[in-house]
Amino acid sequence: MRQNTNTLYQIILHRYVTTVKSHRLRTTWLSRFRHQVRLLLLCVYINTHNLHFYILFSFGEDILVNLPPVEVKENDVCVKMIAAPINPSDINRIEGVYPVRPPVPAVGGYEGVGEVYAVGSKVNGFSPGDWVIPSPPSSGTWQTYVVKEESVWHKIDKACPMEYAATITVNPLTALRMLEDFVVLNSGDSVVQNGATSIVGQCVIQLARLRGISTINLIRDRAGSDEAREQLKALGADEVFSESQLNVKNVKSLLVNLPEPALGFNCVGGNAASLVLKYLREGGTMVTYGGMSKKPITVSTTSFIFKDLALRGFWLQSWLSMGKVKECREMIDYLLGLARDGKLKYETELVPFDEFPVGLDKALGKLGRQPKQVITF
Repeated sequence: MRQNTNTLYQIILHRYVTTVKSHRLRTTWLSRFRHQVRLLLLCVYINTHNLHFYILFSFGEDILVNLPPVEVKENDVCVKMIAAPINPSDINRIEGVYPVRPPVPAVGGYEGVGEVYAVGSKVNGFSPGDWVIPSPPSSGTWQTYVVKEESVWHKIDKACPMEYAATITVNPLTALRMLEDFVVLNSGDSVVQNGATSIVGQCVIQLARLRGISTINLIRDRAGSDEAREQLKALGADEVFSESQLNVKNVKSLLVNLPEPALGFNCVGGNAASLVLKYLREGGTMVTYGGMSKKPITVSTTSFIFKDLALRGFWLQSWLSMGKVKECREMIDYLLGLARDGKLKYETELVPFDEFPVGLDKALGKLGRQPKQVITF
């Protein structure tokens, strides 16, 4: 069966070049997609010396290219994408610094929500009009139509707001797994985290509160920090401190009625990670799931010997690779239910696909702190 659609386009974004230190480079344009879709096309420089990929970002002029239709096979589902976010890990994949790199040519995006447009002759679990998400997440959501096997898709409740359906897998699921996988937490316990204004940080606050767990939240000193503090408090944060407030000998003295946390989350690194460690009680665990500052984590000998602290890491993709499709989908339904009922909230900004360059600049932090950018198709 051939999927006939109106004329769709492939978009190539190009204007400025990232400096690449290498010897021999060759340019490869990603123009060999078989899908009749409109998608982000990137100019990739391949360093033939060490086989690393360097993406040259350029978001000025858009060049539209017609693409041929794609075949929908008997076990395939053709999904018309509704929305897909721009996550930091998406940018890392494009930059070539993410541990898992899709073979090129490739389409960006790792999660999103779409509507079933057509199904193959042997597909029984889906019908046109159903809302679905790739679960576990799957590369290639930055395009108007996606054709993949039936097993990739998970049907969801259409009553859930579109922006949450598009973003529920990567960040909220990370927050949920970190709260449940490392330390047994009971009502009355507390956790500490840096990067509290991130989507994961906001989800940690709300999911912890639902369990009766208090949160101590660290934010950076920058314009708008007072507003950010109030926003986190409105979500249920118990304590919110800027890094400058923690320039005291004993940070734990700032805790009035909260217990010392047994669990901490780090997505920043550098000094922000050290502050999380200072809060942890003896035998506590810090889980690192990101490194936004690109600075290493430094741990004192005292922290290891006299506090017996443990350092762990969490990578959602690794957890999902353990054959946890059923568990993943059950948790997605739980999180979507919370979002539908207004018990899980975070700020997003919808960006029409034609304005993708602006959304990407915001996602890269070029325009200051911005809500999660969600492309709409």
